[in-house]
Amino acid sequence: MARRYDCNDATDRTSGLREAASAVRRGELVVLPTDTVYGIGADAFSSEGVADLLDAKGRGRNMPTPVLIGSPNTLHGLVTDFSEQAWELVDAFWPGALTLVAKHQPSLQWDLGDTRGTVAIRMPLHPVAIELLTEVGPMAVSSANLTGHPSPEDCDAAQGMLGDSVSVYLDGGPTPGIVPSSIVDVTGAVPVLLRAGALSVEELRKVVPDLEVAN
Repeated sequence: MARRYDCNDATDRTSGLREAASAVRRGELVVLPTDTVYGIGADAFSSEGVADLLDAKGRGRNMPTPVLIGSPNTLHGLVTDFSEQAWELVDAFWPGALTLVAKHQPSLQWDLGDTRGTVAIRMPLHPVAIELLTEVGPMAVSSANLTGHPSPEDCDAAQGMLGDSVSVYLDGGPTPGIVPSSIVDVTGAVPVLLRAGALSVEELRKVVPDLEVAN
């Protein structure tokens, strides 16, 4: 039976974050608010948890799960060949709606799907998400919807789709909107915008003027 906690209530928020952290450590799924939409998440290093996440969404391994982190410092243990321009993007836009596709450390024991040696990684601008990520470490997180359905902007919509496949729901109220994060590939010599979202090309080029846009 899924448990749900109102994170706008201080007592419920404390209990919810504690229960969510315990669930993540057990390899179970949780739903959490972010600065874009609600996400469904698991311990990034739990292959069973990530597989359950993909199953809950009805999603295949060909669409790997992004990773959310609670601090830019966490990047040091996760990525390699991270350029100076990539760090400039982190400094300018994290926490926030910017996802970076980077080469992950080859030694990492995780299975996020068919990643081909890369990881899509982001630090969200949401206090509940950051508190949970700070407690449990990197989480594989995808939008909390069934594949092909709209991304949820509130906890009711997420729970209506995912039901008891999730152990803990953290209800932070409505999210700011359904505009997704912008995605920039920093695996090459020049950053490439793969998806325009909350951050425009113009905003990104103020930090990395030679940013290219994928066809």
